Amino acid sequence: MEKSTVIGIVLGIVAVVVGMFLKGAPVDQLINPAAFMIILVGTAASLFIGFPLAELKKFPKLVGITFKEQKLPKREDLIRMFMDWASVTRREGLLALEAKVDEIEDDFLRNGMRMIIDGNDQDFVRDVLLEEISATEDRHKAGALIFTQAGTYAPTLGVLGAVIGLIAALADMSDMNALAHAIAAAFIATLLGIFTGYVLWHPIANKLKRLSKREAEIRLMMVEGLLSIQSGVSTIAISQKLSVFLTPTERKVMSSGEGEPVEQKA
Repeated sequence: MEKSTVIGIVLGIVAVVVGMFLKGAPVDQLINPAAFMIILVGTAASLFIGFPLAELKKFPKLVGITFKEQKLPKREDLIRMFMDWASVTRREGLLALEAKVDEIEDDFLRNGMRMIIDGNDQDFVRDVLLEEISATEDRHKAGALIFTQAGTYAPTLGVLGAVIGLIAALADMSDMNALAHAIAAAFIATLLGIFTGYVLWHPIANKLKRLSKREAEIRLMMVEGLLSIQSGVSTIAISQKLSVFLTPTERKVMSSGEGEPVEQKA
């Protein structure tokens, strides 16, 4: 599980509840069905108008992605693997790697390996793999855009909810205590709109973009490694070429050969 998402949501809720308590605001005012209706249903309505249904069906899956740990090969492990493959290729030829294809867990890397073993032109292999990366990034951007737009709609709908609440509150000014209570309740919609927009939807969009960027970096690294093997370069050359994808700390670990592989760079 991606703990940072859970920690962020919990901290956001705690910040609002504790903040209201410290300010002396009644926390029970947060339980406001009308505000939830206006913000959540209103945001959903805006998304249905703004996006095709085929894209909105992915909404639950996209939310789930932010709660799951991204499973990608570590950069250091990839370099070591490509160096091993380069060594095999230089000794036995490119076809010797055919026995290793089924051992590759990553679909992108496995397909790329099959392409170079089949003897496809290097430019063709590069174009196909880069097009696949580009298509994947486009899909990821479309998914993140849903949450970006939700984060834009929700705060504005919060203002709409406050206006509706004020209209209801000012409709009867005979009881000032009731009026004050109604006005306070009216601004719960604004609070909920801002909270969902800037604590949920925009951060989720940002995380999806970050996950997509990290995946694209790993895929580009795979492309360079595969093309280097196809070119028949040495293990040292592959190590030097792929090391540009590492942080300075990771490069030191790789060059020293000491310790366990460190975490991927953010």
